[in-house]
Amino acid sequence: MEKKLKPATLCVRAGYQPKNGEPVELPIIQSTTFKYDNSDEMAMLFDLKKEGYFYTRLQNPTNDAVAAKIAALEGGVGCVLTSSGQAANFFAVFNICEAGDHIVTSNEIYGGTYNLFNVTLRKLGIESTFVSPEASDEEIQAAFRPNTKALFGETISNPGCAVLDIERFARIAHRNHVPLIVDNTFATPVNCRPFEWGADIVTHSTTKYMDGMATQVGGAVVDSGNFNWEEGSFPGLTTPDDSYHGLTYTKAFGKMAYTTKLVAQLMRDLGSIPAPQNSFLLNLGLQTLHLRMAQHCKNAQRIAEFLSNDPRVAWVHYSGLPTDKYYDIAQKYLPQGSCGVLAFGLKGNRETAIKWMDSLQLINIATHVADARSCVLHPASHTHRQLSDEQLREAGIAPDLIRLSVGIEDADDLLDDIQQALDRL
Repeated sequence: MEKKLKPATLCVRAGYQPKNGEPVELPIIQSTTFKYDNSDEMAMLFDLKKEGYFYTRLQNPTNDAVAAKIAALEGGVGCVLTSSGQAANFFAVFNICEAGDHIVTSNEIYGGTYNLFNVTLRKLGIESTFVSPEASDEEIQAAFRPNTKALFGETISNPGCAVLDIERFARIAHRNHVPLIVDNTFATPVNCRPFEWGADIVTHSTTKYMDGMATQVGGAVVDSGNFNWEEGSFPGLTTPDDSYHGLTYTKAFGKMAYTTKLVAQLMRDLGSIPAPQNSFLLNLGLQTLHLRMAQHCKNAQRIAEFLSNDPRVAWVHYSGLPTDKYYDIAQKYLPQGSCGVLAFGLKGNRETAIKWMDSLQLINIATHVADARSCVLHPASHTHRQLSDEQLREAGIAPDLIRLSVGIEDADDLLDDIQQALDRL
């Protein structure tokens, strides 16, 4: 029996094992096309009767090695890399939904994902119902319809830092014969593996902690292989696909049905792939993910404690604080720490938040988050500026919320910068 490796080892070793005389670092296969000796071999690849490479839009050795590493980290059977985290969430849902279908989703999710579900998917004929992650089982159940195909949530919400009760959401999803899709970007598989709590599909914006250096934009969709698609209503997976000679994914590929369809159908037609160069950069970040997450959490804990004790701060949301309403649930799902992102509000108004941010000298004002460098954002003025205060609250975002992404610099330097900016208010 193969030894089960720990996450730290998987970060460094999974996905690519060089053979005798081969490079120890994952090579960049920067080629669109792959050559074969005869036509029959190529035909078998196009018919999904043989594994191999023929065009990078569908598969590439560099991309596949990094996907295999992420699948190993999450404990999944398959993973597909995408060109962004937004593309990952779109593909995760669109792989099992079509016009006339419906999803239920937590309302405490990234603003871009909220807009993807509430606006773009509606234009494609897929409706969404938003529920509070703190709603009762009965309230969440009431949101389901006969045509509901998925339940969606974020392990740690962006930017509100709410912690999802994954086990409860999985139970509700499975009672309705649909999968639970969890965006695990902020926690990463180093701090939480949603499949262990009943989730079926996991997504990531690999742009964030997995990369960690702000060098590439990417996403990932990971399949647990545990959901029985035959029990629900998923004709795209359980009935013949005319575009592949009547092939039925669940019959032909078993636990790999969802992943195979995503590649063979959606990537074939929509093509949101990462460049092999980007996957190479992502892999460099993954090799230190376990080390960086520990430092992010250590620094964020210190800063959250400092802010919670400063009289100029109105409130702080960070699940590592014993006073935080998600503290107990975080101890269950995130016992090693959550992430480096915290949310807080200053006493005053929007202008107070802007003045504090403009006074920072070390911490960057940036749209990015989950980077080695600390950065800060005021969603109401930046990423969510199109929403009214009422709409912000409906999305779980207070108008005064400041999202602080704590990096891996020396915590004392970060605290000094935060302190001097507060002193200027």
